[in-house]
Amino acid sequence: MKKNNCKYIFVVGGVISGVGKGVSTSSIGKILQDRGLKITAIKIDPYINIDAGTMNPTEHGEVFVLSDGYETDQDMGNYERFLGATLTRANYMTTGSVYKTVIEKERNLEYKGKCVQVVPHIPLEIIGRIKEAGRKSRAEVVVIEVGGTVGEYENILFLEAARMMKIKHPEDVIFVLVSYLPVPSKVGEMKTKPTQHSARSLNNAGIQTDIIIARSEFSLDKKRKEKISTFCNVSFSRIISAPDVDSIYDIPINFEKEKLGNTLLKLLGIKKMKNNSQSSRDWKKFVHNINNSKEEIKIAVIGKYFSTGDFVLSDSYISVIEAIKYSAYNLKKKPILNWLNSDDFEKSPRKLKMLEEYDGVLIPGGFGVRGIEGKLRAIKYVREHRIPYFGLCYGLQLAVVEFARNVLKIKKATTQEIDPRAKNLVINVMEEQKDKLEKKDYGGSMRLGSYPTILKEKTIARSVYGKRRISERHRHRYEVNPEYIQKLKSGGLIFSGTSPDRKLMEILELPKETHPFFMATQFHPEFQAHPLNPHPLFTAFIKASIKREEERKEIIEKTKRKENK
Repeated sequence: MKKNNCKYIFVVGGVISGVGKGVSTSSIGKILQDRGLKITAIKIDPYINIDAGTMNPTEHGEVFVLSDGYETDQDMGNYERFLGATLTRANYMTTGSVYKTVIEKERNLEYKGKCVQVVPHIPLEIIGRIKEAGRKSRAEVVVIEVGGTVGEYENILFLEAARMMKIKHPEDVIFVLVSYLPVPSKVGEMKTKPTQHSARSLNNAGIQTDIIIARSEFSLDKKRKEKISTFCNVSFSRIISAPDVDSIYDIPINFEKEKLGNTLLKLLGIKKMKNNSQSSRDWKKFVHNINNSKEEIKIAVIGKYFSTGDFVLSDSYISVIEAIKYSAYNLKKKPILNWLNSDDFEKSPRKLKMLEEYDGVLIPGGFGVRGIEGKLRAIKYVREHRIPYFGLCYGLQLAVVEFARNVLKIKKATTQEIDPRAKNLVINVMEEQKDKLEKKDYGGSMRLGSYPTILKEKTIARSVYGKRRISERHRHRYEVNPEYIQKLKSGGLIFSGTSPDRKLMEILELPKETHPFFMATQFHPEFQAHPLNPHPLFTAFIKASIKREEERKEIIEKTKRKENK
């Protein structure tokens, strides 16, 4: 490659939403990275929202927080995990953020009195952002996922920007269409017509796709490939079969079997490079562990962002789920995750007994009042029954509330988020957040991004991390009330991690003699867990869960032996 001659791959989706653009983008980046290229990835969301922070997680999925504090779509998490990268706000844009910038530039006379128009000024702003992201990361290839589905009104300006880039840099820009091929159960035949329509819709936007990734329940046969090739004007060798897989981490390996890496390099005019990196070998080992780990551990995830109609939306906590998997598979265990709705424990406290069936219980982050009493009951139960517990963000705050109520006997101890007028607020709003809440400044105003934490000597947290100072990502407005910290410590709660000035409590734990593993963090460690680099706290939680599973097995075996006698 010529120096500073950056290449661009646009990934667009056809037929249905949720077709797999995000993991396809991540996999394309991973494949090229393993060929020795420097890669970065960009997500374009067609929403008017300035960022993803105010989007409902039940509808849109998890909000992924970058190291620099930007709140983004969950696909950014996939990019970081697949590429082992730390991305910035330069790698994410929405329709709202683009329009906001253009309007601000117009107000500041940066267009020098020109008549500012939707076209070309919006596409030019998009192009500028894409190129800037490449420059900032010194990338040789930028992979850009265009959100939404081809044919929608919302993403047409982003496609226009892509078309303009192709006109100006014909040898440096290529297009990948990720499309869906349904197999209607009553028909029993894979249908290519929806993909043909998607390719034509892309043509209507002035774009001819170079590659089609054909998503379906089954692998593509030769006949279907030939049909797509003929009617979509794409070479047979550039039709990539992408059948459903049990694990998204199989996808880069499957793409390479279809020779996608070589096809991409050829289209981009990059000299053929072999895939012989250590990262690629480690990835295959990780996938091997996924497919061959047989011994199970059962983990309960207690939350409230699961239900959407009659379906369960685990995407609300995708980073947490993946972080659990990374640590479990690294230990050659197969995690069985069950989503438990905290509302159920409020309606029927007797259901708490089901928690004994699990090897570990995790409560992730969240907001609001709904389901809180159910979570508090669950925390009390696992603390008293010595079931490994891991709380994240709200999971720490509620662990403090539960401890204050049931161990310290502080009447009606609560958090300001639940009852602002309560007398005993063991969790209250952070000082710098008060003014923001009064002004209703909600968007992008929480304590966001990476902050340092100092770990206390001779604690579980210190032994797990193996160092004194760490940095983790945050997303919260509330903190442990400083007025109650000494009381909580005197009652037996250990704050093993604090901010450098010791004002903010970042990690809590119970001593091992009190509980085998009871830990919670104010930050979100899941955002820094990668397939080839599991997060140490999740690994510690899984190890504790494995120990419980082994102890339970031993008790069952002893009981059986007694019965046989």
